[in-house]
Amino acid sequence: MINQRPNDQQKASPLLPMMERVARHIELHAEEQMTLASLAKFAGVSPSYLHKSFKKVFGISPKAFQDAVRVQILKRCLKQGAQVSAAIYEAGFGSNSRIYEHEARKLGLSPGRYQRGGENESLHYAFAETSLGKVLMAASQKGICCVHFGDSEATLLEALHQEFPKAELRASNNQRSPELADWIEALNRHIEAATPLPELPLDLRGTAFQKLVWSFLSTIPKGQTCSYQQLAKAIGKPGASRAVGSACGANRIGLLIPCHRVLRGDGSLGGYRWGLERKRKLLALEQTSEYASKAQSESPTK
Repeated sequence: MINQRPNDQQKASPLLPMMERVARHIELHAEEQMTLASLAKFAGVSPSYLHKSFKKVFGISPKAFQDAVRVQILKRCLKQGAQVSAAIYEAGFGSNSRIYEHEARKLGLSPGRYQRGGENESLHYAFAETSLGKVLMAASQKGICCVHFGDSEATLLEALHQEFPKAELRASNNQRSPELADWIEALNRHIEAATPLPELPLDLRGTAFQKLVWSFLSTIPKGQTCSYQQLAKAIGKPGASRAVGSACGANRIGLLIPCHRVLRGDGSLGGYRWGLERKRKLLALEQTSEYASKAQSESPTK
């Protein structure tokens, strides 16, 4: 299990009730224009104290937290069929341009492309046969956006289509996308020969909270595990165990974002998007003496 840092937790714990109250206030009024001064007045503290304390508890500033909530509202409106401009204003961004001003406000795709399921985007994909079954890897111009495991190429391709229903899906070949061929080969070597987990470019697409969870997952050393509750505490949100589980389940990039290393508090497997048997095999692989000795010499994935 991952050891937490008691000193940090002890320092953060007295702040939790106040900062959680501020977070709930932001969630309830996300579409409104809020300043650090107005939030500080609500909490009854100074602006500088609020900013420092909120960031210590949640890992992000109050403004970044509000932006993340607004993105959630925007996504919900888009999924419900709202026009892009109306959804942007409903979420409280104020103008179309503001949604592009900061990385925390982006959807991975632009709002219109998110609504259209990746329309006008080209993704290359490739398959490989592994001891875990067939694997599909897909990549955009930014990097790997999908690694799925399954029993047949047809079901994997259908799953990719469901993730990006209007994107142009192109089968990879060495001439068309040589990087993808190298990346999937490196992943296969990792699975079959216990080579170090390759550090490959990733195109992460999710909410600010999901990305926070996925970022922490990438720091869990091979051969070690943590519980959903431990993970929630580690990212400064001790009451968000269920949300952490949901974020793990929403992970599209199997193995490279190692959500298989998260277990229930009692040590049982919990869930896994690609089946508990695969999760069991991955954990067993990472516990082998040969694999563990290699893992000890590796630094955590950045």
